[in-house]
Amino acid sequence: MADEKNRLQDNPLTEAEKGGEKILPETQSREMETSEEQGEIQKSDRTRKKKKAARATVSFVVMMGLLVVLIFASVNIGSLKVSPSELFRGLFIERIENVAAIYDLRFPRIVISLFAGAAVAVSGVLFQAVLKNPLADPGIIGISSGASFVAVLVTAFLPALYYFTPLFAFAGGVLAFFLVYSLSWKSGLSPLRIILTGVAVSAMFTGLSDALNSMTGGNSSGVASIVEGNITQKTWEDVQTLLPYVIIGLILAILFSKMCNLMSLEDKTARGLGVNVNLMRIVISLIAVLLASISTAVAGAISFLGLIVPHMGRILVGSDHRALIPFSMLAGAFTFLLADTIGRTVAAPYEVSASIIMSVIGGPFFIILLRRSKKYAA
Repeated sequence: MADEKNRLQDNPLTEAEKGGEKILPETQSREMETSEEQGEIQKSDRTRKKKKAARATVSFVVMMGLLVVLIFASVNIGSLKVSPSELFRGLFIERIENVAAIYDLRFPRIVISLFAGAAVAVSGVLFQAVLKNPLADPGIIGISSGASFVAVLVTAFLPALYYFTPLFAFAGGVLAFFLVYSLSWKSGLSPLRIILTGVAVSAMFTGLSDALNSMTGGNSSGVASIVEGNITQKTWEDVQTLLPYVIIGLILAILFSKMCNLMSLEDKTARGLGVNVNLMRIVISLIAVLLASISTAVAGAISFLGLIVPHMGRILVGSDHRALIPFSMLAGAFTFLLADTIGRTVAAPYEVSASIIMSVIGGPFFIILLRRSKKYAA
């Protein structure tokens, strides 16, 4: 015992050093491995973000290029055809008869397709954000049908108020949204209840619109164009009616894009971040209703466009609404103009309305999303 005590007094750090030699290298090794793993994760995240940003940039550029090509193709489909140089000279330098005819007959239709498509697509993005429902679409949940019904009422019985039709259509869209929202609420919003209620409200307003169309004998071209979604006979006056409201709505949608990111979160999380959830849900919903209703008043009810385009956008540019909303404008304009162009050519010399083309394409797309969504699994 005395020898052991003397040995410890002579070498007081020997045991500690031995213990340190056993523990310290292992601890350092674990710390180094952890830091290396964190470094690899951060590097992987940076690489993924760069790839995502590159893909989004390429998607924007490609979509803009496709849109320009489609506009020129749409201008030249028909008996009158012009070259790009002729089109430029006829629009900006001198009068060319073919260009003047195309400008009066085809350009209003093209412009309405572009802006109505952009508006409905962005409306779908906004509804999916505030309702937290990937299947929310102004056509499916009854907004377009409500707006269409009121627009038909005004066109059929108050033709003197024609230029105020977009405002009346907006009121109809608000009414439809209020019905869907209130009837779907039961201790919270259920995605399934929203869809089922929206389908019922849409069917009701669609039936009323068809009844009014029948009561007028189908002779009113204004009523028929709204009910059937036909933009064949649109003029520059219709463009002037549509553009101010759509431009205001799209600007508001961009301004609220960051808020849409927060509204996509759970309500408790959004409230924890200082968001007035109920107020923002109402404001963003009104912007979405405005965009869908104004488009319906001029171009008629457009089904599934607000469903297809946002999902395409999320695949290509991600779920950040600051990129998703601008991309949906481009993609919505492209998709609806493409549908209109196909409708003009698929049964020439007869025409199929763009809304019918969208229904044919969108129906199967909706079924696929419905089957894939876990929220609707039985």
